[in-house]
Parts: sequence; C-alpha cells; structure tokens
Amino acid sequence: ILCEKDDLAEGTSSRSGKLVHGGLRYLEYYEFRLVREALIEREVLLESAPHIIWPMRFVLPHSPDDRPAWLVRLGLFLYDHLGGRKRLPATRTLNLRTAPEGAPIKDVFKRGFEYSDCWVDDARLVIINALDAAERGAKILARTACTAARRENGLWSVEMRDSRTGVTTTVRARALINAAGPWVNDIINRVAGQNSKRNVRLVKGSHIVVPKFWEGRQAYLVQNSDKRVIFINPYQNDLALIGTTDIPYDGRPEDVKADSSEIDYLIKIVNRYFKRELARDDVIYSFSGVRPLYDDNADNPSAVTRDYIFELDASAGQAPLLSVFGGKITTFRKLAEHALDRIAPFFPKMGTRWTSKGYLPGGDIANADFEQFLGDLGREYPWMPASLVKHYG
Repeated sequence: ILCEKDDLAEGTSSRSGKLVHGGLRYLEYYEFRLVREALIEREVLLESAPHIIWPMRFVLPHSPDDRPAWLVRLGLFLYDHLGGRKRLPATRTLNLRTAPEGAPIKDVFKRGFEYSDCWVDDARLVIINALDAAERGAKILARTACTAARRENGLWSVEMRDSRTGVTTTVRARALINAAGPWVNDIINRVAGQNSKRNVRLVKGSHIVVPKFWEGRQAYLVQNSDKRVIFINPYQNDLALIGTTDIPYDGRPEDVKADSSEIDYLIKIVNRYFKRELARDDVIYSFSGVRPLYDDNADNPSAVTRDYIFELDASAGQAPLLSVFGGKITTFRKLAEHALDRIAPFFPKMGTRWTSKGYLPGGDIANADFEQFLGDLGREYPWMPASLVKHYG
C-alpha cells in the first residue's frame, strides 16, 4: 500500500529541475560513489522510460574567474567515464565564437564545453511508477494521510484518513517504510511515536520560467561567482526553465515559494552570460520545491550531500520501520532496491531484483529510440499530438 497525503508528485518530486543526471558539481565535493550510481541510473532510466526521459546536450561556457579550465576538463572526463556511458555522446570542447551553440553567449566568453545528460518529465515519472506498481498488485491511495502508526502483536497498525471523504481506516502491515521526504521526521516522531538521531535539512530550490531566448535544442550550464551553477534548459517547446537556488528553509514544506531575491539572483546570473538579457517582466511564473537533504552538518547548503541514508528501527520481535533520509530523483530506483535489501530479512520469500531490466508503462520502445518511435507514429497517425506520445508512449 502506498499512502500519499496529497496527490501523486504534488510536492518535491514535481518541483525539480526536470533532470536525470549524474550531478557534475557533486564531484567537487568528492561524492564519487553518488555520481557513479547516478550516471549508471541515468542509462537504466533512459532505457526504461524513453518517452519521458530523453538526451540533452549541455553547453558550459568557461569563465576562468570561477573554475580553471583544467578542473572543468577533469570533471567532465570523470563524468564521461565513471558510469559506463553507453548511449550518450561524449564531452567536446567548443569555440563559442564559431560554434552555433555559442551564438547567444556574450563575446567575452571564448571557450566552452559540451556534455550530455537527460531531461525528465518528473511528475509523469512518479505517475508511471505508481501505475506500474498498481498493475503488479499494489494499492495506491492518493489524498490519504497516515495519521497514526503503532506496533501491535508483531505488526504495524496504521491509521489512514481519506482527505476527500474524512473516512479513517486501519490496516495491518508487516513493515512500514517512511519515504515522506520533507516530512520524514514528522512521521517518525508524531505519527509513529518514535525517536531518531538523524534529521533532514530542508533546502529551498527555486526556478523561473521565461520565453526561450536562443535557437537550438541545447541547454546551458553556467557558473556563478559563489561557485554555484545554474541550468538554463529548453522547456515545453518555446519556454526556458532556469534554476536552481539553494536556500536554507525552516517553514512548512507546503508553503514554499520563490521570493523576489531568488528571482533577481537567477536573472543576474543569466545576464552575465547571455547577449539577450532578461528583465523581471520576462518571468512568466516561478516555482519552488523543498529538497529534504540528509543533514550531514555541512555549513554551505550547496555542499550538503545529495546521497541517501536509511535508518532501520527493528527491535527484537518488532515490526520494522525503515526511514529514508535524502535522495535525488535520478537514483530513486536504486534507492528503492537498497530499501528492500534492508527489510529483506523480514520477508524470507521476497523475490530477486528485476527493475533494472524492466520497462515503465509506455517505455517499451524499440532500441529506446524515442525520436524514431515518434516519427513512425507521426507518419501512421498524423493527427496525433506529439505531447500525447511523450506522456503515454
């Protein structure tokens, strides 16, 4: 049973930067295991859901004031080789004054680099995972809050309240997995009545959406003087998605929103690099999400690990409670595998791993070649909108 207090993907999962990526900047913080795992997962997800995940090239204009060229080259070399890249093209160096990708960039930036990552429809990724689980027998309960959980006779007794009807039901479970993201500690403390030595650190990440202001399908990754990087990605055909910020947050996750200073910050960084400068009037809308990062006591929010940690509460003879701290959208599948590994001793008949070779609903496309698939469908059904194919495969 999946108990989701709001709608599917209503929180952090749909307010991301819409990327399946290794996390190039995490190499600076020596997160080699995390980057390698994310790069491997990038390949797995590209195979399993090519209708909602597709390759994208990223142009990184080089600014010698921020990071030296040798460091950028080293990072990109590792990025190309850590995860066994198979489907995506390799990094290359660009002369921004002659390459078409450099046309929108200010002339002061002469050199750049181009590398590969992937775009994802993040909300749809959540939904097709839920659909896949439902097809395999899971019960998906959206708009149903877990209001209480207590151990009784070797099982969990879990109370769930449907927010639409107000009806409360109770179910018995052999294990409870707490994957509540920003609310993980609330579930431990208030709902389950337990204690934890671990915490999540809430970090707000905001994005702005503006009209697309360059030609081509490539995205851009630009550096700022504070050592942060900002993505400028094509979005919904004729728009651009710009983000993200990293701001400590101590409010209610439900109330998060981008503030004026964050919008100005993103515009300022874009205007440092691009000939076509943005103004506040260009911003069509903004959105903000709360990233529930595992609190590793790092001083800088950007340096907080994006890795995930598990806490298993399973005293002798008691039903297990497994809580998940941290994580990122790219590694969701691997995180789920590791979570099941932790509770496997309580389920002797648990089957073997299989998701790395499976397809998510709509993703069973020959050679994972979505462009070919879309073209073939367009010729056979010329009336069909491409947006439907990108949603349903």
